[in-house]
Amino acid sequence: MAKTGLQLKFRVREALHGYSFVSLWVIGFVLFTAVPLAQTFLYSLSTVKVAVTGIELTPAGWQNYTRALLTDPTFIQLLVEYAVETAVSVPIVLIFSMIVALFLNVDFRLRGLFRTIFFLPVVITSGPVIRELSAQGVTSVPQVASSPLVQQVVAQLPTLLRAPVQYLLTSFILILWFSGVQILIYLAGLQKADRSIYEAAAVDGASAWESFWKITLPSLSTTTLVNALYTVITLSHFSENKVITYIYSRTYDVEGGIGFASAMAFIYSLVLMLLLLGIYLLLAPRSRD
Repeated sequence: MAKTGLQLKFRVREALHGYSFVSLWVIGFVLFTAVPLAQTFLYSLSTVKVAVTGIELTPAGWQNYTRALLTDPTFIQLLVEYAVETAVSVPIVLIFSMIVALFLNVDFRLRGLFRTIFFLPVVITSGPVIRELSAQGVTSVPQVASSPLVQQVVAQLPTLLRAPVQYLLTSFILILWFSGVQILIYLAGLQKADRSIYEAAAVDGASAWESFWKITLPSLSTTTLVNALYTVITLSHFSENKVITYIYSRTYDVEGGIGFASAMAFIYSLVLMLLLLGIYLLLAPRSRD
């Protein structure tokens, strides 16, 4: 009984520690996000007019949502492009991050310097920096993107695949710049691996390639899921995201307005949550009976 009581106290203390960390996020969400989110949803159901006396709301029901989905082809096109570009970018970021993390997990001289180099873009890629670099064309591979042979191949692709391939060619470097945090997460997962498992596999005759596929990759399944979700969220709130830019441009537009922009923002959030749900269902580790 005494041992059971000690175990119970340990579990309670461990749970309290966990809730204390989560409570910081909950308090921040309630104070700085919940109220603006509710107010924005109210705006999306109203016709918003900014007057001298303040903001005037006229109930409009779901008109802003139906207008965004049925009468604004630009918004729908940007949503489809966003979903396709995200689906193209996430695998590239994950594969590149895992390769670099495997490289940085090897013991060699100046390893700390290389870790800093790969993480540096996360620090410097703010909105204005990215905007300037994109304007100068350094986010693409010009020799490849402008090659006549490549352009001819792209022109022969189906319309559905043409846009993702063009996005990949013109934004390849930009996509890789989003890999800094993912590299660190993969590196942490690799360093937690039990080396005795690899030693036992080597004794049994497993090659390095077999060890990667049968030990390393399965052990990183949860890490891959976390990185995939993080990558989608990072790409979705990026300051140069076309959907966000378009929504912002319609906020005070004569034909738009705060209510219309708020409705588009919630539709965009719904698409983002569907993408996250799809990735979770695809990559979530499955128990083996």
